[in-house]
Amino acid sequence: MVLDFNWNIILEAFYALAGFLLIACGVMVFQDKENKTRFGGSAFWIITGLIFILGGFVGKVDADGVMGAGIPPQVVGLLVIVLGILSAFKQVNMSHFESISNALKEERAAKLGNKVFIPSIVLALSAMLIAQLLPNIMPDAQKGLGGQIAIGLSAVIGLVCVLLLTRSKLSNVVTDSSRLLQQMGPASILPQLLAALGALFTAAGVGNVIGDLLAGVVPGGNLLIGIIIYCIGMALFTIIMGNGFAAFAVITTGIGVPFVIMQGGNPAIVGALGLTAGYCGTLLTPMAANFNIVPANLLETKSQYTIIKYQAPVALAMLVVHIALMYGLCLVF
Repeated sequence: MVLDFNWNIILEAFYALAGFLLIACGVMVFQDKENKTRFGGSAFWIITGLIFILGGFVGKVDADGVMGAGIPPQVVGLLVIVLGILSAFKQVNMSHFESISNALKEERAAKLGNKVFIPSIVLALSAMLIAQLLPNIMPDAQKGLGGQIAIGLSAVIGLVCVLLLTRSKLSNVVTDSSRLLQQMGPASILPQLLAALGALFTAAGVGNVIGDLLAGVVPGGNLLIGIIIYCIGMALFTIIMGNGFAAFAVITTGIGVPFVIMQGGNPAIVGALGLTAGYCGTLLTPMAANFNIVPANLLETKSQYTIIKYQAPVALAMLVVHIALMYGLCLVF
């Protein structure tokens, strides 16, 4: 069965839902009169929420360079600059929340036990099942949205599972979501900004520029040197970008293809190990906020770099393993 339905509406609904949650967070920050930066903090979350809600109404440029109807993209660009200014001047800080007593935490933990993992398992399984089923019922033109819709639907299913399991009020979802967002701070939107930056670098041809620069330095025809530069380049660019996927498109175009694949490297091996070599850089950078800084904030460690310090030896060792493994497999296959 194929459903003739515009799934873009569902996707925009998920973005709007996230946007309203962000605006609610901004309202809560504004209501906290003990927060000395409540004006800047509430502006940050409300602006972020508006970008999520109105993103679908931003005008798009067609293949001929003609701007379509809608909100000019420059407006969103200016709002992102405002977000950066608010973050730079430390206007986004944690509000005051009513703390839960340790006795109540222990009582609820004992009551739930291992059931606390059920929503996470349900979320993962439902995401996988929906992603498998959607291609069979979605129109061909919208297959590319399958993964995003599956994540959105599974998040709602996971939330319903949490409410049924804990018997908690729906209002607690908004309050706790606001608390988590404020704990993460501006770092919570860094992944979206870095993904956009990666797409921008790729469109601007940064990978080709890097390849042209290295062509005059790296000796041609040496597969081992090509692999070393490629893997280290993936890790370094991921450290800068904070996103392995964003670095992959740029570095593989500029280094992976001309210096490894065109020297005889198997594309499947080079691509798979090249991407995971980038994740060695993910373990080393505060730019990968969702992996390093956000967990440090949530765990309330003494330093926001604590997780990176512990991961560094493993990351460097794995980078060496990646170089050796890619070279060995390319020689065999």
